[in-house]
Amino acid sequence: MKRTFLSSLVRDLEAPIAARGFGTGWFSGFFALVFAVAGLCFVVALRWPEYFAMPQLATVRGAASFRLVVHVTLVAGYALALLSLLLRPRKALGATALAIALAATLLGGAGVQPREAHDWGIFFGVDFFALNMIATGLMFAPIERLLPHRPDQRLFRTEWREDLFYYLVSSMMVQLITFLALAPSSWIMASTGSFGSFRAAVASQPWLLQFVEAMFLTDLTQYWFHRAFHRWPFLWGFHAVHHSAKAMDWLAGSRMHFVEIVLLRGVTSLPLLTLGFAPSVMQAYVAMVYIYASLVHANLRGNFDTLGRFLVTPRFHHWHHGIEEVAIDKNFAIHFPLLDRLFGTYYLPRGAWPSGYGVAEEVPRGYRAQLAYPFRRRKTS
Repeated sequence: MKRTFLSSLVRDLEAPIAARGFGTGWFSGFFALVFAVAGLCFVVALRWPEYFAMPQLATVRGAASFRLVVHVTLVAGYALALLSLLLRPRKALGATALAIALAATLLGGAGVQPREAHDWGIFFGVDFFALNMIATGLMFAPIERLLPHRPDQRLFRTEWREDLFYYLVSSMMVQLITFLALAPSSWIMASTGSFGSFRAAVASQPWLLQFVEAMFLTDLTQYWFHRAFHRWPFLWGFHAVHHSAKAMDWLAGSRMHFVEIVLLRGVTSLPLLTLGFAPSVMQAYVAMVYIYASLVHANLRGNFDTLGRFLVTPRFHHWHHGIEEVAIDKNFAIHFPLLDRLFGTYYLPRGAWPSGYGVAEEVPRGYRAQLAYPFRRRKTS
């Protein structure tokens, strides 16, 4: 019964466009599900903050307006679920959203109080996942519907479940990822106390200049890191997971092997943390990168031939994922195509897009199989 219901939910989410028009109850059911899941995550984080909430978000959770947001989110989930149940012949979307919203209410809803729990020092970022999903998903999903590069590509395209699971894991495991990623920077900071005057000089620069410098230095670092993952066969096994996506949208950027996430964030943090940039610059850069990474993978039209010479645009990065031979090992930059021009890896034919995406080798489906793929690939190669 459980498997049948889940199958019905997936079929309803992946319904053809003809069955998702205005008045069919699909959109109300979909947004009901989004709000219900987000509301449940918020309630769980409020009820068991020691286990399921990021300490860095304590100020957000403690704000008086946050519980109002939780209440409105759950009410919206209830109302849209009921509307979907009334309009839609298939009831899986509305029924699932209603059940999740009800579970959140039974746990205490917006008025939930923290339960006594022992602080074991480990947490899972449920609130981080919910905030990410609302901020990024509700930003890019509508834009991709309004301005799509590939109009026939559906929101719930092939492999969307895998990419959403990657999105969930990277959010839930934020504590472990951050700890591992910041280890090199922490060691450098502890070993270079004599550079205090240099770091103070960096922090005394105008804020905007610091931000641009941070973008350029992290891009330069990531450029060579990125090239190394294309150059060395063992590292390519990890990066091939990211390139295995056969469709590009805002969610495809989340498909990244756990090892590569740790190494990438570790490399990115080196210039940010060790050179003395102001904390507000680092925070702004991290927030910008979360949105920018979704943007360059998004299914958005627009050639931006002139802008693409100076800033990375979706079409520029789509060529990095292209299946054409001319696109192989091109466009490694994250922010500034100037780096690709300097080092001979720039490719952006005027007005043209790649015909498809993916890799020539057979990367397995599913998170667990892809997690093991780089190690199994090494044994067989």
